[in-house]
Amino acid sequence: MRLKCLMLGAATMALTAPAALAERGADGQVNVIMWQAPSTMNPYMSAGTKDIIASSIALEPLASFTTEGTIEPRLAAEIPSLDNGGIAKDLKSVTWKLKPGVKWADGSPFTAADVAFTAAYCLDPNGGCAQLAKFEGVEKVEAVDELTVKISFVSPRPDPFSAFVGAQSPVLQKAQFQNCTGEKAPTCTEQNFNPQGTGAFKVAEFRTNDTITFEANPEYRDAAKPAFARLVVKGGGDSAAAARAVLETGEFDYAWNTQLAPEVIAGMEAAGKGKNVAAFGSLVERIHVNLTDPSSDLPEGERSTARHPHPILTDAAVRKALSMAIDRQLLTEIGYGPAGRPTCNLVPAPAAWASDNTECLAQDIEGAKALLDQAGWVAGGDGIREKDGKRLKLVFQSSVNAVRQDFQALIKQWWSEIGVETELKTVDPSVFFGGDAGSPDTFQKFYADVEMYANNFEGNNPEPYLARQTCDKIPGPENQWQGENTSRFCDPEFDRMIGEMTQIVDPAERGAMGKKLNEMLTRDSNAVIPLVYRGTASAVSNTLGGVKLNAWDSELWNVADWYRVKQ
Repeated sequence: MRLKCLMLGAATMALTAPAALAERGADGQVNVIMWQAPSTMNPYMSAGTKDIIASSIALEPLASFTTEGTIEPRLAAEIPSLDNGGIAKDLKSVTWKLKPGVKWADGSPFTAADVAFTAAYCLDPNGGCAQLAKFEGVEKVEAVDELTVKISFVSPRPDPFSAFVGAQSPVLQKAQFQNCTGEKAPTCTEQNFNPQGTGAFKVAEFRTNDTITFEANPEYRDAAKPAFARLVVKGGGDSAAAARAVLETGEFDYAWNTQLAPEVIAGMEAAGKGKNVAAFGSLVERIHVNLTDPSSDLPEGERSTARHPHPILTDAAVRKALSMAIDRQLLTEIGYGPAGRPTCNLVPAPAAWASDNTECLAQDIEGAKALLDQAGWVAGGDGIREKDGKRLKLVFQSSVNAVRQDFQALIKQWWSEIGVETELKTVDPSVFFGGDAGSPDTFQKFYADVEMYANNFEGNNPEPYLARQTCDKIPGPENQWQGENTSRFCDPEFDRMIGEMTQIVDPAERGAMGKKLNEMLTRDSNAVIPLVYRGTASAVSNTLGGVKLNAWDSELWNVADWYRVKQ
């Protein structure tokens, strides 16, 4: 019932249809505020949700996930299946037929060669592709003809809808990026900031960590869309200011990621200018434990790498105690209210994949103390524990956000009660979630002991999401710090099971293995400490129509359908 109520606001807005189709650009300008400012328009160069969402305004995949988590064609003419011959009977390939007549924003034709090139671009071992897990198990991608592309897999794939499905893996234009492969990929600033796209809007101006101005794409395949001539994305500030700009002042039409306490949102909505809408998908607020040593005493290029195990957090008892000390129910109440649920799982949905792991839900301070005692961590005169000359002190980093800072403060207090000294660190979200390999403060670089953030997977197949945690996805200088395994978790058995899962056809068996993989990351190792299963929430002006909040893909997945409500 709670989820149903949360979705009602979004559904109501989606059902408000325009009285008549207007011509392209007739509704003027729409203003979007993303307080975590985008730092690139190339999602293959950043794992940050903010960058994936911004890039989805211009770049498109072959297919998208709907608000229900089902798949619908985007650049593809149809969804491949066994019945239409798109999925091979041996499950070792999927063939996509592309829509004819689609053009890039520069007027050149979109073809299968662009799709094949994008796959090679991401799979290049020297490129540091941030979305490599989307191509897990892909052997090759071939352009059969101009409108047909075939993806072949190393072994049978019961669910082939990962690569080029959803905003995390859109198609890049070969002509624009062909000289930007391998080690050159992150250096191609012009291409990464101003990619040619096939979407409803094209990039007119990109100012990193500030403002992106889009214009209606004159080559877009639907002559009546988009209704807006310009779309401006403004970055910076914080979630409170962003929500206020829509709900109270009306300066903006849409505010992404309104991560605020429930009573704060309610007060803003009282102004009557808009609504905060939410939907549950797979978003989990969690703590990642760094299993490698981030010490500044190590040479640059060796910090937070597998060459140097963490001197404290490789102790499983410490990781377990950190989790036991946390009151997840209280965090949920103060941070999200009905838009959150305490969880012990990294993969909270779909139901077939969600483990019944609930032991972390009850805070156990005394149990955490006893566990540390047994592991030989002895409290000193100031209450902080030590072992073998090492003081139990941790640096805990997260992005700047009122809810996250509240969480940090509470967790610091709980950890102090079990003898852990905690230094809090906050990073500007545009930097923290950016893909700059030269920055010391990104969540991938992870120059701290523990860090807190949230992200999600697309659609209803968590397999690619879990595949992010294999040994070869650990960030490091060799992959431009773009690896997705931020905890540096490395377990050969986990890797073996991920490989085995790609060959399992039975849905129940896949779900059971997914549960086990989730438990290996959370309950069994505490490399990841889940906190809250969050709803995706954003603020929408009463004058903006067509918005369908999507928790399974980019929030801006249907920006082509947005329009101005006449009042």
